[in-house]
Amino acid sequence: MRPLHLTSSTFALLVGLLAGPFTVHAQLTGQNKSDTDTTPTIRATTRLIIENVSVKDKSGNTIPGLTKNDFVVTEDGVPETLSYAEYQHLPEDAQPLPPQAPGTEDIKVYNRLAHTQISTEAPGELKYKDKRLLVFYFDMTAMPNPTDQMRSLAAAEKFIRQSMTTADLVSIMRYAGSSVDVLQDFTDDRNKLLSILETLVVGEGQGDTDVTNDSSAADTGAAFGQDSGEFNIFTTDRQLSALQTAAQMLAHLNEKKVLMYFAAGLNLNGLDNQAQMHACVQEAIKAGVVFWPMDARGLVAMPPMGDATHGSPGGQAMYTGASAGAMVSGLQRSQDTLFSLAADTGGKAFLDNNDLTQGIRQAQRSISDYYILGYYTKNVTPDGKFRKVKVTLANNTEAKLDFRQGYYAEKTWGNFNGADKERQLEEALMQGDPVVDLTIGLEVNYFQLNGAEYFVPVMLKIPGNELVLAKKRGAQEANLDFVGEIKDDYGNTTETNIRDKVSFKLSDQTAEQLAKAQIWYPSGYTLLPGKHTIKVLARDDATGHIGTFETSFIIPNLSKVTDRVAISSVVLAGDRAKMADAVYNATKGKDQAKNNAADPLIQDGMKLVPSVTRVFKKSKDLYVYLQAYQPPPPAAPGSTPATGATPAAAPQPLIGFVTLYKDGKKVFETQPEEVTPAASRLNTAPLNFAIDLSQLAVGKYDCQVTVLNPNDHKSAFWQAPIMLTQ
Repeated sequence: MRPLHLTSSTFALLVGLLAGPFTVHAQLTGQNKSDTDTTPTIRATTRLIIENVSVKDKSGNTIPGLTKNDFVVTEDGVPETLSYAEYQHLPEDAQPLPPQAPGTEDIKVYNRLAHTQISTEAPGELKYKDKRLLVFYFDMTAMPNPTDQMRSLAAAEKFIRQSMTTADLVSIMRYAGSSVDVLQDFTDDRNKLLSILETLVVGEGQGDTDVTNDSSAADTGAAFGQDSGEFNIFTTDRQLSALQTAAQMLAHLNEKKVLMYFAAGLNLNGLDNQAQMHACVQEAIKAGVVFWPMDARGLVAMPPMGDATHGSPGGQAMYTGASAGAMVSGLQRSQDTLFSLAADTGGKAFLDNNDLTQGIRQAQRSISDYYILGYYTKNVTPDGKFRKVKVTLANNTEAKLDFRQGYYAEKTWGNFNGADKERQLEEALMQGDPVVDLTIGLEVNYFQLNGAEYFVPVMLKIPGNELVLAKKRGAQEANLDFVGEIKDDYGNTTETNIRDKVSFKLSDQTAEQLAKAQIWYPSGYTLLPGKHTIKVLARDDATGHIGTFETSFIIPNLSKVTDRVAISSVVLAGDRAKMADAVYNATKGKDQAKNNAADPLIQDGMKLVPSVTRVFKKSKDLYVYLQAYQPPPPAAPGSTPATGATPAAAPQPLIGFVTLYKDGKKVFETQPEEVTPAASRLNTAPLNFAIDLSQLAVGKYDCQVTVLNPNDHKSAFWQAPIMLTQ
C-alpha cells in the first residue's frame, strides 16, 4: 500500500449488508435483453493507421503527384494495403496575412478566457487540407518566473502579428496545474488569438523552485523538512502527463501537428520520471505530434550564487563551488529534457536564445509538403508491442522518405503493468471529461475543530454489483484503487491528495450479499473555510473500470456567525456500522484510535454512514446528526482580563428538533431535545436524533432541522428533501 497524504484522516471500507439506493448509471446495458437470448453476435475490430510521409528527390525538392499505388507499406514485414494517400501542399513562400489596418492595432480583450475543445475528424477525413497546424502550449507550472511567461507570450504575439501566413492555423493551450485547457481551436483569426494571449494571466501556476540538489537550494531559514526535489518528482510527472494529454487531444487530426512547448526547462529526477517521459513521447509519436520545446529563459547568465529570482544558498557548498556547480548542472539537465522531447518526436529544441519568435518561425518552416497515408492494419492484437513500419516507393529507389518508423499498439487492461495502471489513473484525473464506467456517489460534510480549522468527512459509495471479484488463492478478493485531490476555489492549488489501494477478501456468503449492497469508503481531512473543489476516482482493479465524481463545496466561517446559531452541516444516515466489522481499515492500532477520535461520525465504536442519495427504507431508522456551536461573546475593544475577574458565563442549553413535511404540511416532529454544550472554546453541542420511519407513508418529504437558543432568542434552520421507500 502506498502512503497516504492526508491530515487527520480516517479510512475504513465497509460493506452494507442490506441493499441500498444507487445513483443511476449514465449508461445501461442489457436492459431489454432476455437471459435466454442466444442471438449470435459478430464483432470485428479494425484500426486505421496514419503515416505522414515526406518524399523528396536528390535536390531536396518535394515529389508531387504520387498516388497510393506508388507507395509500398509494410508493418513488421507484412505488406499492408493503403486505403488512401492525400497530398498536402504547404508552400514555404506562402503570403503573410495582410497587415492590420491603421488604428486597429488595439485588439478586443474578453473578460474571461474561453474554454473549447479540439475539433475532431472522421476516419479518412481531412478537415485542414493544405494547412499548417501549429499549437502554442504554455506550461505555466514550468515557468515559475513571471519574466519567462511574459517573454513567451510576447514571442507568440509577435509571430501572430508579423509572421503568420495564409497556410497557418494556430491553436492555444495552457496548463496551469489542474488541467490542460484548450483556449482556442485551430484558426487563422489573428484577433481571436491575440485576445487569448492578452487575457492570459502572468504569474499563475507558479510552484516551488525546481531544485534537484540540496547544494543549490535556497537557505530560507525554515526548519528541516522534506527535500523539495521529492515533490518535484510528482510535479514533473504531472507536467509530462499534461503534455501527453495535449498530444491525445490532437490525435484525432490526421494532419501533421507541431506543438511548441513553452517552458523554463524541465527536470527529470533520475529514473523516477522515465516511465511518464516514455509514455508522453510514445503518445506524441502515435498522434503525429512533433514537439518543439522553447526554453523561455532565453540566454541565461549564471551568477555563482544564483540570480535575483533565487534565494542565496547556505552552508559549506557556497564556499567550495558545489553550489555554483549544482546550479549549472541543473540548468543543463533541464535543457537535456527539452532536447530529448524534441529529438524523440522529430522536432528541435530552441535553447539559449532570447528571440523566441525565431524558434517559432523555425518550427513553422519545418512543415513542408507531405503525404498522408492511411491503412487498416492486419494485426489488431491489443498487446502493446512495438510495430515497425517501413514505407518505400515502388518505382523510385533514390527518393528520400521521412516518416514515422513505427508505433506501439493499444493495450487492453489485462496487459497493463504497474506503470500503465498508474498512468491511467493520472490521465483520468487530469481529463476534463469524467469517466463513468463505474458509478460513484459522494457526500461532503464539515464540523468545526477550532477557530480556524474544520474536519471534513467525505463519504464515497460504490454499488457492490458493479465490482468484479477476482479469484485469488482460492478466495474471492476485491481490489479497489482510489485517487483524488481537493483544490482551492481557483483550481490551481492542491490542498490535499487522496491515494489509496484497497485489497480485501470476502467469504462466499459476504460476496453474495455484496451483489445487492454498497461499498462505503469514508475519509476525512482538515481544511480552512472557503470554497473548495473535490475530484475523486475509483477503479475496479479486476476490470479497469473507472468512476469519477467531481463537485464543489463551501465551508462557511462559523466563527463570524453572530445573527443566528452557528451549526455544522447536517448528516442524514440510514445505517450505523460497527468499525470492528469493517472489511478493510487503513489505520491500525494507536493511529486508528486517534483518527477515529477526530471523526464526530464515529461514536461508541459505531460509524454513522451518511446517505449520499438521501433515499431511506421504512424498515430502518433515519439518523440525524449535527453540531451547534455557542462560542463565548468577544471581549470589548481595548478591554483586558483583570485579576479575579468573574469567569465567563457557562454555556446555555440549546434546543433542537426534526420536522418532516409532506406536500407543505407537517406530518411528523420529534420531541425537542435539550443539549448543554460542553464547556470549551467553541462550546460544541452534538445533536443526535433517531426517527422511526415505519409509520410513515412511502413518498417524498422535506426534512427540516431546527436549533433554538432560548437565552438570546437566536435560531438556525436547515432543510433538504428525502425519499422514503419500502
